[in-house]
Amino acid sequence: MQVGVREVLAALIVSIAVTVAPGVGGGPADAQAPIAEAPKQPILFSHKIHAGDFKIDCQYCHADARRSTFAGLPSVKRCMGCHQIVASKDAELQKEVEKLRGYWKDAKPVEWVRVHKVPGFVYFPHKRHIQVGLACQQCHGEVQAMAQLAQVAPLTMGWCVSCHAERKGPLDCVVCHH
Repeated sequence: MQVGVREVLAALIVSIAVTVAPGVGGGPADAQAPIAEAPKQPILFSHKIHAGDFKIDCQYCHADARRSTFAGLPSVKRCMGCHQIVASKDAELQKEVEKLRGYWKDAKPVEWVRVHKVPGFVYFPHKRHIQVGLACQQCHGEVQAMAQLAQVAPLTMGWCVSCHAERKGPLDCVVCHH
């Protein structure tokens, strides 16, 4: 059997990525300790309450994940779909719902601070990962347990390549770099 140049290059990239970035292989966000401090957001939003306590599916709010490169953020309209009738009994949380209502009244989007980001030269399609059945938690960690969303996985090339190698995903450079 003849081995092609692509296969040799892919094997070389995997070995270099795993060697350069030891301990980050496998891809899943194993450690739940944040690798960076959670940014201050304009509204205190708890994934623990929404995805954890109320078991709202990730793709209900991040609907673009299944059909786009970006997961997207829910519009104020989507949030208000529930919060026109749902409020919190907790006074501090109710203040956050009131902030949301202010955005709705002013017809302005919430300017969320981005938590997860890959370099601009990397093409990362959420939809392909959703289509092969990867759970959001594989890269984003157990968000349903996070009161404040923080990045728990490095999202580095070595980390991603290790995940692709383990799950027999594509290892061709142009899959992510084009």
